Amino acid sequence: MALLQISEPGQSTKPHERRLAVGIDLGTTNSLVATVRSGQADTLADEQGEHLLPSVVRYTATDAEPEVGLGAKQHAAIDPLNTISSVKRFMGRAVSEIKHLGSQLPYDFVDTEASVPRIKTVAGEKSPIEISAAILTSLKQRAEQSLGDELTGVVITVPAYFDDAQRQATKDAGKLAGLNVLRLLNEPTAAAVAYGLDKDAEGITAVYDLGGGTFDISILKLTKGVFEVMSTAGDTALGGDDFDHAIAKWIMEQAGINDEASNKLGQNQIRHLLKVACDAKEALTEKESVTISVTFDEKNTWSGTINREQLNNLIDPLIQKTIVTCRRALRDANVKVDDVQTVVMVGGSTRNLRVREKLGEFFAQPPMVDIDPDKVVAIGAALQADVLVGNKADDEMLLLDVIPLSLGLETMGNLVEKIIPRNTTIPVTRAQDFTTFKDGQTAMTIHVVQGERELVSDCRSLGRFSLHDIPAMVAGAARIRVMFQVDADGLLSVTASEETSQVEASIQIKPSYGLTDTEIETMLRDSITHAKGDVEARNLREQQVEADRVIDALQIALQQDGDLLEEGEVKSIEQALLELHQVREGDDHRKIKSSIDKLNTATTEFAARRMNNSIKQALAGHQVDEFD
Repeated sequence: MALLQISEPGQSTKPHERRLAVGIDLGTTNSLVATVRSGQADTLADEQGEHLLPSVVRYTATDAEPEVGLGAKQHAAIDPLNTISSVKRFMGRAVSEIKHLGSQLPYDFVDTEASVPRIKTVAGEKSPIEISAAILTSLKQRAEQSLGDELTGVVITVPAYFDDAQRQATKDAGKLAGLNVLRLLNEPTAAAVAYGLDKDAEGITAVYDLGGGTFDISILKLTKGVFEVMSTAGDTALGGDDFDHAIAKWIMEQAGINDEASNKLGQNQIRHLLKVACDAKEALTEKESVTISVTFDEKNTWSGTINREQLNNLIDPLIQKTIVTCRRALRDANVKVDDVQTVVMVGGSTRNLRVREKLGEFFAQPPMVDIDPDKVVAIGAALQADVLVGNKADDEMLLLDVIPLSLGLETMGNLVEKIIPRNTTIPVTRAQDFTTFKDGQTAMTIHVVQGERELVSDCRSLGRFSLHDIPAMVAGAARIRVMFQVDADGLLSVTASEETSQVEASIQIKPSYGLTDTEIETMLRDSITHAKGDVEARNLREQQVEADRVIDALQIALQQDGDLLEEGEVKSIEQALLELHQVREGDDHRKIKSSIDKLNTATTEFAARRMNNSIKQALAGHQVDEFD
């Protein structure tokens, strides 16, 4: 049954016309490109018949095209400074964040104040976006050679936990490669597309995606072609590369190389060691034990054996980190382990037998591995691209992704007003009305934030912009509508407008760097552990803001109409005002509220007199029948 036809504007197609579209899995370790031909989606191979393109780029000269793929990977050990791998980990990150990824990076980063990292190569300084663009260009050339024509559009997959900066960096890389990026698609959702269409699955599905450098878990609800992400969680710095580092560390321990000595290893030695570790990891999928031989230098060589049990002991803590994340995703989706009907494995690192074993134990069922875990994401992206260009008018799907962290803005008192809660389905548009705090206020600063806490200082700032030329009115009279829009790629735009004058200002959120995995984990964990304290803090700030408003309004009223009060009344009001000033500086919101109530009681008669006086002034010189 056709639920919804998704085509980009102007891209509907006639039955006899077919536009060329591909899906690209831009992976940390390997990348693939897939397309739909004769109703079947499959990945495209290069001239040597290889489907996987190692996500490695080597620069050789200023005016030469970079080498991409296997050839570049083979030079990683002998030319490490010019051969860049796992660049996906750097996308949308600042230099300071990259240095805390937890691994020794064999690159020469430019020492600069700029937020975007750049790597020194013989071809000049290169950013992660440029390096990723080289990979995408290679895949684009492969697709056009295989299909015999230019591409109409592509869908590029990203980890579900990529934030705005990382997604924008991926789109920029696609644009630099000359691609028409139709949409960014979350990798777990792409896998669900592949399995959902092939298996006609319904119910709750967990998509466990463990690649070379990133991990994602998504809980999806599949119903007759509708794929809804109920929750998502992940770690943008955890994957098979970390397995390699764990094995490499074990090898150094066996060889008697301590931490001080390991820090003195050259880049070539590090690359060689990691390659040996990776080869051993992959071999242990087929064998119970393998022999390792490593040459650190001319005088230092080590040989030994590692078995599957030893490997399991090394990687179990890393696998357990993914299980903990799975628990959080289930909790966020409000489902139990028993509710999960299907577990889909994605990513080359899920070939590891221990990963499959531990995940099977956690979900109490064997995971699905029917489709090649390396290809499933690219296949799903290809199916979605085929729909977006209008090639499948009678067989459509609806994809509903979610945002990973709440979006909101700052209000008076350093408080966060959440506009779009986390795990809201995207694309989404939400609006909320605000007003001015002071009389005659003609401008307002809009501060957009991301996070789960109640105070701005505990959340992440995404951007600021100002709305000017607001008509001067009394406090609370202006009506400011703030509109949040998150598109299908998870990118945010915010617009603010004053409803009476129609003045408007807006911002597209493109932060210069992304959240680290530690920051994401901390935001979610702290929102739970500090929930009670946050509520108390919010209540205090709200009462403090209300106290400030009451004090300001009363002081203006006393200046204008203080002659309406008798001396005893003035003393009573001043005493209540002084008490409010004092408790406002404290940390008990209940006392502040009580003092506000006392002051309101003390000024009730004063407010009535001011109202009567205003009415008398308005009626002066007029007949009552004039107001009929």
